[in-house]
Amino acid sequence: MQRPYNILVLCTGNSARSIMGEALFNTLGAGRFHAYSAGSHPTGRVNPFAIELVGALDYPLENLRSKSWDEFAQPGAPEMDFVITVCDNAAGEVCPLWPGHPVTAHWGFPDPAGIEGTDEEKRAAFALTLRQIRNRVQLFLSLPLETLDRMAIENRMRAIGKQPL
Repeated sequence: MQRPYNILVLCTGNSARSIMGEALFNTLGAGRFHAYSAGSHPTGRVNPFAIELVGALDYPLENLRSKSWDEFAQPGAPEMDFVITVCDNAAGEVCPLWPGHPVTAHWGFPDPAGIEGTDEEKRAAFALTLRQIRNRVQLFLSLPLETLDRMAIENRMRAIGKQPL
Protein backbone atom coordinates (compact mmCIF):
# COMPACT_ATOMS: atom_id res chain seq x y z
CA MET A 1 0.00 0.00 0.00
CA GLN A 2 1.23 3.48 -0.75
CA ARG A 3 1.56 6.15 1.93
CA PRO A 4 -1.68 7.80 3.04
CA TYR A 5 -2.81 10.72 0.92
CA ASN A 6 -2.48 14.10 2.64
CA ILE A 7 -5.51 16.34 2.33
CA LEU A 8 -5.98 19.89 3.57
CA VAL A 9 -9.51 21.18 4.18
CA LEU A 10 -9.66 24.98 4.13
CA CYS A 11 -12.13 27.57 5.31
CA THR A 12 -11.82 31.15 6.43
CA GLY A 13 -12.11 30.73 10.21
CA ASN A 14 -11.11 27.06 10.64
CA SER A 15 -13.67 26.70 13.40
CA ALA A 16 -16.43 24.49 11.99
CA ARG A 17 -16.72 23.19 8.40
CA SER A 18 -13.02 22.58 7.79
CA ILE A 19 -12.68 20.99 11.24
CA MET A 20 -15.58 18.62 10.48
CA GLY A 21 -14.04 17.82 7.08
CA GLU A 22 -10.70 16.98 8.70
CA ALA A 23 -12.39 14.66 11.19
CA LEU A 24 -14.54 12.95 8.55
CA PHE A 25 -11.62 12.28 6.20
CA ASN A 26 -9.52 10.93 9.06
CA THR A 27 -12.26 8.71 10.51
CA LEU A 28 -13.94 7.50 7.31
CA GLY A 29 -10.72 7.29 5.30
CA ALA A 30 -9.61 4.24 7.30
CA GLY A 31 -5.91 5.10 7.15
CA ARG A 32 -5.98 5.99 3.42
CA PHE A 33 -5.90 9.70 4.24
CA HIS A 34 -4.19 11.98 6.68
CA ALA A 35 -6.37 15.07 6.79
CA TYR A 36 -5.59 18.49 8.16
CA SER A 37 -7.62 21.68 8.35
CA ALA A 38 -6.71 25.34 8.38
CA GLY A 39 -8.11 28.80 7.75
CA SER A 40 -7.11 31.93 5.89
CA HIS A 41 -8.13 34.01 8.92
CA PRO A 42 -8.45 31.50 11.78
CA THR A 43 -10.72 32.43 14.66
CA GLY A 44 -8.33 30.86 17.16
CA ARG A 45 -11.01 28.58 18.59
CA VAL A 46 -13.02 25.61 17.41
CA ASN A 47 -16.79 26.06 17.57
CA PRO A 48 -18.28 24.08 20.51
CA PHE A 49 -21.00 22.57 18.27
CA ALA A 50 -18.32 21.29 15.86
CA ILE A 51 -16.42 19.83 18.84
CA GLU A 52 -19.59 18.06 19.97
CA LEU A 53 -20.19 16.45 16.56
CA VAL A 54 -16.56 15.55 15.94
CA GLY A 55 -16.41 13.95 19.38
CA ALA A 56 -19.37 11.76 18.43
CA LEU A 57 -17.25 10.44 15.52
CA ASP A 58 -14.67 9.27 18.08
CA TYR A 59 -12.18 11.69 16.60
CA PRO A 60 -9.53 12.73 19.13
CA LEU A 61 -10.54 16.18 20.33
CA GLU A 62 -6.98 17.01 21.36
CA ASN A 63 -6.17 17.14 17.62
CA LEU A 64 -8.53 20.07 17.08
CA ARG A 65 -7.28 23.62 16.88
CA SER A 66 -7.99 26.62 14.73
CA LYS A 67 -4.84 27.38 12.75
CA SER A 68 -3.61 29.38 9.79
CA TRP A 69 -3.10 27.85 6.38
CA ASP A 70 0.36 29.46 6.48
CA GLU A 71 1.48 26.51 8.64
CA PHE A 72 1.05 24.22 5.65
CA ALA A 73 3.00 26.40 3.23
CA GLN A 74 6.12 26.40 5.43
CA PRO A 75 9.22 24.30 4.81
CA GLY A 76 8.87 20.98 6.61
CA ALA A 77 5.06 20.98 6.46
CA PRO A 78 3.40 17.83 5.15
CA GLU A 79 3.15 17.87 1.35
CA MET A 80 -0.51 17.88 0.34
CA ASP A 81 -1.96 15.67 -2.36
CA PHE A 82 -5.34 17.42 -2.22
CA VAL A 83 -6.65 20.79 -1.03
CA ILE A 84 -10.39 21.38 -0.69
CA THR A 85 -12.01 24.69 0.21
CA VAL A 86 -15.34 24.32 2.01
CA CYS A 87 -16.47 27.93 2.26
CA ASP A 88 -17.05 30.41 -0.51
CA ASN A 89 -14.88 33.11 1.10
CA ALA A 90 -11.77 30.90 1.23
CA ALA A 91 -12.39 29.72 -2.34
CA GLY A 92 -12.12 33.29 -3.58
CA GLU A 93 -8.95 34.14 -1.69
CA VAL A 94 -5.45 33.85 -3.06
CA CYS A 95 -4.09 30.69 -1.48
CA PRO A 96 -0.45 30.16 -0.63
CA LEU A 97 1.58 28.16 -3.11
CA TRP A 98 1.38 24.61 -1.84
CA PRO A 99 4.51 22.48 -2.14
CA GLY A 100 3.94 19.56 -4.50
CA HIS A 101 1.11 21.24 -6.44
CA PRO A 102 -1.84 19.37 -4.92
CA VAL A 103 -5.09 18.77 -6.76
CA THR A 104 -7.58 21.43 -5.65
CA ALA A 105 -11.36 21.70 -5.60
CA HIS A 106 -14.10 23.78 -4.01
CA TRP A 107 -16.93 22.14 -2.09
CA GLY A 108 -19.04 24.97 -0.68
CA PHE A 109 -21.27 24.47 2.35
CA PRO A 110 -23.42 27.01 4.20
CA ASP A 111 -21.81 28.21 7.44
CA PRO A 112 -23.62 26.65 10.41
CA ALA A 113 -21.77 29.03 12.74
CA GLY A 114 -23.76 31.89 11.22
CA ILE A 115 -27.11 30.47 12.37
CA GLU A 116 -28.97 32.55 14.93
CA GLY A 117 -31.35 30.84 17.30
CA THR A 118 -31.51 28.38 20.16
CA ASP A 119 -28.78 25.88 20.88
CA GLU A 120 -31.02 23.16 19.42
CA GLU A 121 -31.44 25.14 16.17
CA LYS A 122 -27.68 25.66 16.01
CA ARG A 123 -27.08 21.96 16.75
CA ALA A 124 -29.47 21.04 13.91
CA ALA A 125 -27.63 23.35 11.48
CA PHE A 126 -24.27 21.81 12.42
CA ALA A 127 -25.68 18.27 12.08
CA LEU A 128 -27.02 19.11 8.61
CA THR A 129 -23.67 20.52 7.51
CA LEU A 130 -21.86 17.48 8.89
CA ARG A 131 -24.16 15.19 6.86
CA GLN A 132 -23.55 17.27 3.71
CA ILE A 133 -19.78 17.14 4.19
CA ARG A 134 -19.94 13.41 4.96
CA ASN A 135 -21.84 12.77 1.70
CA ARG A 136 -19.13 14.47 -0.35
CA VAL A 137 -16.30 12.87 1.60
CA GLN A 138 -17.82 9.43 0.99
CA LEU A 139 -18.09 10.16 -2.74
CA PHE A 140 -14.43 11.15 -2.78
CA LEU A 141 -13.39 8.09 -0.75
CA SER A 142 -15.10 5.85 -3.30
CA LEU A 143 -12.86 7.12 -6.13
CA PRO A 144 -10.20 4.66 -7.33
CA LEU A 145 -7.45 7.26 -6.85
CA GLU A 146 -4.66 4.79 -7.53
CA THR A 147 -5.94 4.16 -11.08
CA LEU A 148 -6.91 7.72 -12.08
CA ASP A 149 -4.62 10.35 -13.55
CA ARG A 150 -4.38 13.83 -12.08
CA MET A 151 -6.84 15.41 -14.53
CA ALA A 152 -9.46 12.72 -13.93
CA ILE A 153 -9.11 13.12 -10.15
CA GLU A 154 -9.42 16.89 -10.43
CA ASN A 155 -12.50 16.61 -12.65
CA ARG A 156 -14.16 14.18 -10.27
CA MET A 157 -13.29 16.25 -7.20
CA ARG A 158 -14.81 19.32 -8.81
CA ALA A 159 -17.90 17.34 -9.87
CA ILE A 160 -18.36 16.22 -6.26
CA GLY A 161 -18.32 19.88 -5.24
CA LYS A 162 -21.17 20.55 -7.66
CA GLN A 163 -23.37 17.78 -6.25
CA PRO A 164 -26.58 19.13 -4.73
CA LEU A 165 -26.43 19.42 -0.98
